[in-house]
Amino acid sequence: MSTSNLKLYSNWISTCSFRVRIGLNLKGYSSFLQFSYHLCYLGDEFLELLLAHIYLLMASKGLSYDYIPINLVKGEQFSDEFTKLNPIGYLPVLVDGEFVVSDSFAILMYLEEKYPQHSLLPNDPQKRAINYQAASILSSSMQPFQNMGTLKYIHEKIGPDETHNWVKYHLERGFTALEKLLKNYAGRYATGDEAYLADLFLAPQIYAALKNFNLGLAEFPLLLRLHEAYSDHPAFQDAMPEKQPDSPPSITTAT
Repeated sequence: MSTSNLKLYSNWISTCSFRVRIGLNLKGYSSFLQFSYHLCYLGDEFLELLLAHIYLLMASKGLSYDYIPINLVKGEQFSDEFTKLNPIGYLPVLVDGEFVVSDSFAILMYLEEKYPQHSLLPNDPQKRAINYQAASILSSSMQPFQNMGTLKYIHEKIGPDETHNWVKYHLERGFTALEKLLKNYAGRYATGDEAYLADLFLAPQIYAALKNFNLGLAEFPLLLRLHEAYSDHPAFQDAMPEKQPDSPPSITTAT
């Protein structure tokens, strides 16, 4: 049914996909499949017609994108079809018409330049630099050490007992750096009273630490406060893993 030019290849639990979903939400783009899934889940007969009206409204404003789920457990990211889009087999991937871009940072920068509504970066050059620095810490010094392939390798080569220690060390090291980095810049959000790029990277990482790895934030009061602020922001909440159409039913119904 959808005719959107934007397509996001995503996975519900992927922190990198989570970042891009927040960015699209902040820029006013909503997933057609996500609307379809959650409206139909309610079960009322009139919802098919309502869904059609909602989609037409979204399409008329150019504010929809297709959410295409990729099952990481089944290895769909390594299929011939997907590796034509991203040869390394990582999520997320954004398709905009004939153009394909992967890597969450590259995708968000592309969205920022092509779709200027609700900037993902502050005007102040110093705060902009801090956003880049925070995003770099999260994307280079934290997330890679907790991804599925890395943990699988440690589990097999070193042992299952070491995987949690590995994740704990790298996440706590990164959170310690971010707590110090952001203390002189944070307002309601990481670098002021508007949500910017640093928040798009930080919110999914905090979520993963709490939900996936059972790590607390007691030692990081600033990050805990930011986490609470994200919990009240619709763009962040609509991007939550359990609200995605490919989240397991047990996760979806429990929230």
